[in-house]
Amino acid sequence: MKSVLTLAALSTTAQALISRGSSCCFHLSSPSGPVGQLSDGQNRIGDDSLGTAEYCISSDGSITDGSGRGCILTPPTTQFQCDEGATPTPGFSINSSGDLEYKGSTNFISCETGQNGGMNIYTTNSDALSQCSTVMLTADSCHSPSPTSGSGGSPSSTSCPTSLSSGNFEFPHLIVPIDSMSPNTASGTSYNGKVTSSVSSIFNFDIPQSDSGKTCTLVFLFPEKADLETSSYTFSGDGKVDVSELSGTASSSTTYNNAPSVMKDLGDITLSPGNSYVVSTFSCPAGKAIAFEMKNAGSTSLDYFQDYNPSP
Repeated sequence: MKSVLTLAALSTTAQALISRGSSCCFHLSSPSGPVGQLSDGQNRIGDDSLGTAEYCISSDGSITDGSGRGCILTPPTTQFQCDEGATPTPGFSINSSGDLEYKGSTNFISCETGQNGGMNIYTTNSDALSQCSTVMLTADSCHSPSPTSGSGGSPSSTSCPTSLSSGNFEFPHLIVPIDSMSPNTASGTSYNGKVTSSVSSIFNFDIPQSDSGKTCTLVFLFPEKADLETSSYTFSGDGKVDVSELSGTASSSTTYNNAPSVMKDLGDITLSPGNSYVVSTFSCPAGKAIAFEMKNAGSTSLDYFQDYNPSP
């Protein structure tokens, strides 16, 4: 089982959440077009008669489709398809550029089917296949931050992961801005998450005891302004921010000088509207309160209202 923490949960603006859902959902595309599905669960590229399929990836790298069918690599050809009642094959991931990987490789094999220009998808080539070429598959969400640059890829869709609409996530229960230019001033609590050259924001989360044994994922959702329902945000600069897990939680009297120390630096990410970011995955500290800080790591200026409407 899994949980999602939204670092600054704005379902209709920038959003940081801790998720307790077991998956993050996305669509796939290739240079030859989107990935669709036949009614029997075969995944195909380039068949214009098929609608774009939705997939969800779990923490172990297993994928299910929008109908809940487990996506597998059928022997002996390793065709990528989703079957009713099947246990999904683990080992998939989505890298910081948005490319789907299987066991660390972004190379998939697409082979002509002779039907509506569609191509089946495989992970390995073999003598049993013909009219095939190597292809890369790109996801429109669920990107992981780069461990070096921290920059998430720019997705091809403006949609946020639909898995957060199920309620298996936690919004921050306290947001406290701190300012290095006024290091002894307590700004109190805020409804806004804010990052500037001098201001960072601390987000407290209370993890319920019922999350014992689950996996938590810290995510940040950053929709396009056009997708917002009741909120807006201001954003400028290069989008680079640094996220850290703190040694303790913040309170209304927290200042820059007395803020909890950094327990673990989770790295930099580069924010871009229309994107979503998986910041960290960890065992849920059931029954405890935890805190994360987001601060500037470049020239970023971000100010958004922590809204509670459904994510777009």
